[in-house]
Amino acid sequence: MRRGRENRLAGLWTLLVPALLLGGAWVLARGAETLAGDRSGEAKARLEDALRRSCAACYAAEGRYPQSLDELKDRYGLQLDEEHYAVFYEPFGPNLMPNFTVLERQP
Repeated sequence: MRRGRENRLAGLWTLLVPALLLGGAWVLARGAETLAGDRSGEAKARLEDALRRSCAACYAAEGRYPQSLDELKDRYGLQLDEEHYAVFYEPFGPNLMPNFTVLERQP
């Protein structure tokens, strides 16, 4: 009688171990996707913050806001990852903060 119970437990482990391994792999893969998405959102937020700081630096130094992204890149060292982000920059005038939108490019 003991022998039959051991065979059933062995059969259960044979099914349970691969299921646990597959489940663990799935959880790790989902976690990696979530982390990648969080990092992407953080990078976009850093770029938006860099745009705001560069605009403020220009206003503080020159008494006016920059009229183009090229001005921010050339004179204030703004670096854009144009492969991953599209930046739409809309100046309103020399004394109004420009409007900008940062969008992630799809791979």
